[in-house]
Amino acid sequence: MNHGISGEEIGERMKAFRLGAGLTPEQLAHQTGVSRAAIYRYESGQPAKIDTLVKIADLLDVSLPTLLGAGVEYIASAISFFERMRQLEENVDQITVLFGPISYLLTTDSYDDFLPDVLKESIPGNVDNYDQAVREVDTLLDILRERKATYRKRTPSIISLTSAAELTQFLRLGFVGAHNPQGVDLSKRREVARIEIENIVQLLRNQPIGVQLGVVVDSMPGSSLQIFRQATRKSVAVSPYRLGAFANIRLGVATISSAPDATELYQSVTTQLWTRALKGEQAADFIEKNVLS
Repeated sequence: MNHGISGEEIGERMKAFRLGAGLTPEQLAHQTGVSRAAIYRYESGQPAKIDTLVKIADLLDVSLPTLLGAGVEYIASAISFFERMRQLEENVDQITVLFGPISYLLTTDSYDDFLPDVLKESIPGNVDNYDQAVREVDTLLDILRERKATYRKRTPSIISLTSAAELTQFLRLGFVGAHNPQGVDLSKRREVARIEIENIVQLLRNQPIGVQLGVVVDSMPGSSLQIFRQATRKSVAVSPYRLGAFANIRLGVATISSAPDATELYQSVTTQLWTRALKGEQAADFIEKNVLS
C-alpha cells in the first residue's frame, strides 16, 4: 500500500470490523465472493486490491477510509473497538488511560470473575436479538482477557487517571450492569468494587515500576480516552463504551486517530489532568478517607 498505509494495519482493522459484524472469515469470504484463503491473507497483512477492499468495507458497514485508517476510524461496535485497542496495545511503549472508574488493564482477577455477569446485566431484556447480544458478550470477553494477558506479559508503561467521584459511585452502587439487577446480591457487588478500589490504593502506595496513577478530585471529561505511544507514532482512542458500573457495550461511536492535531490536543488534556491529580501516598490517603471510609 502507498501513502504510508500499512497492509498489516488494514488487516488488523479488517479483523476488528469482521468480529464486530459477528462474521467468521468463512462467512466474510462467502458474502464478498472472495476466497477464504484470501481473507486470511488480507487479515495477516498481505495487500488487497482496492476494489476488493471496497467490497469488504461495504459488507462490514464501514467506510473505506476507516478500513484503510486514512484519517479517523469511526467504530460503532464495542467488539470492534476493544479489538482495535488490543491490537494497538500489542506494540505500544506507553499507554495513557482515562477510562472510568478503573482502567481494565489494572483490575484484579476478581474483576474478571464478575465481568461476564455485569456485561450481560447491561443488556436490556427487550433488546432486539437478545440471544445474539449475549453471545457477543462472550466474544468481547475473549478480547478483553487477551488484552490483559498481553499487558501483563509486555508491561508497557501505563499512566492511569481515575476520578474520585466515579470511585465513590462505584463503591456505593457496586459492580453492576444495571440499576438494581434482579437476583443479584448487591452487598457482594459492593464488596467486589471495594476490592478493586483497595487494589488501586495498594498500587498508589507501592508504585510498581511502569505504573503511574493519578486521582482527579475535580471534574473529568465525559468521554473515555486512551493514548497509545510508540517510538515513532501516537494514536488516541475516544470512546463511549464502559466496562465498569453501568457498563455500555451496545450503543455509541468510538474514534481512533493518529492525526498529530488530535493526539496533541488529547495529550494536552491528560497532561492538565495529571498535573492537578493527587498521586502516591497523598492519593491513597485521600481515597481511604473520602471513598473507602
